[in-house]
Amino acid sequence: MKIKEIIRALEMFAPLPLQEGFDNAGLQIGLTDAEATGALLCLDVTEAVVDEAVMLGYNLIVSHHPLLFKGCKSITGKDYVERCIIKALKNDIVIYSMHTNMDNAPMGVNFKIADKIGLQDVRVLDPKEQALLKLVTFVPTDHAAAVREALFAAGCGCIGRYDACSYNLQGEGTFRAGQGTHPYCGKEGEFHTEPEVRIETILPAFRQADVRRALQAAHPYEEPAYDFYPLSNRWEQVGSGVVGTLKEPETETDFLKRIKKLFEVGCVKHSRLNGRLIRTVALCGGAGAFLLPKAVQAQADVFITGEVKYHDYFTFEHSILVAEIGHYESEQYTKEIFYTILREAFPTLEVSMTRVNTNPVKYL
Repeated sequence: MKIKEIIRALEMFAPLPLQEGFDNAGLQIGLTDAEATGALLCLDVTEAVVDEAVMLGYNLIVSHHPLLFKGCKSITGKDYVERCIIKALKNDIVIYSMHTNMDNAPMGVNFKIADKIGLQDVRVLDPKEQALLKLVTFVPTDHAAAVREALFAAGCGCIGRYDACSYNLQGEGTFRAGQGTHPYCGKEGEFHTEPEVRIETILPAFRQADVRRALQAAHPYEEPAYDFYPLSNRWEQVGSGVVGTLKEPETETDFLKRIKKLFEVGCVKHSRLNGRLIRTVALCGGAGAFLLPKAVQAQADVFITGEVKYHDYFTFEHSILVAEIGHYESEQYTKEIFYTILREAFPTLEVSMTRVNTNPVKYL
């Protein structure tokens, strides 16, 4: 298979439009028309990781953190980023990154962390807003089923764990075909009434162009009538962080010790203990302290993340137990998500998780 086919499968799981505005996820380096010789999966791209790909004979690296966050004005090898660029280009290696789009995706990074901890009834902590549209269109009755199927295939109709969702209302449409037209029904210059179905369905805003093309291709009219409406609904399945519950409550100390062992943390930083039992757990991989107010609002007993600012410990010490486990440690299992996607989509592709520990933080 070609590298671009592999990228397509990754983006089906976590579409690039789900990334945050500051991010630079996606293709970092290389040409994607090449046949894939293997994929190396990592959290960070370092020189050691590129060397590992060369040794394995792989021409694709899939990382969580983008190698390129900022533009390069020159490539002279003055830092590790530029040296990785040079080495990857010399060896025809493509580098592709899935960062906050994978964080925000359904069953993405934070759901993987929740699964490792053993949380139940997991939901998104801070769902995306202003990210959904409603499509309304009017279709001749005998074409309604075909148009609905085309819209669903293009990404419409998903609400939670349900798909193929739509509302349909019978009615009558009227029109008069002008000179030079080729109406599907009726005659040029004559007023016509046609039994139609009003179809309403929901879609992610970033799918709008695909849905419009699908509608126009499947609709029998020369000029189909349709409207896209912005929705205020939250997209409950997509967003930052997650919150869930433990099957059995744990003491603060027992819970922190378990997290330390599970994520192989050199030092768990935490706010003062208040003797509470841990039942509801909120979390966000990486630098997720911005979600602390949302965790408190969700009545979580503990919030786990990779990085916390000093003064956040003061601000939230009476509201919630704060546990800081390290950026790398919190996101290390992202590689497993990549592995599952690629193994299921391409059973014959050679796929390996890096053996390089790229954590730049060391513990004495």
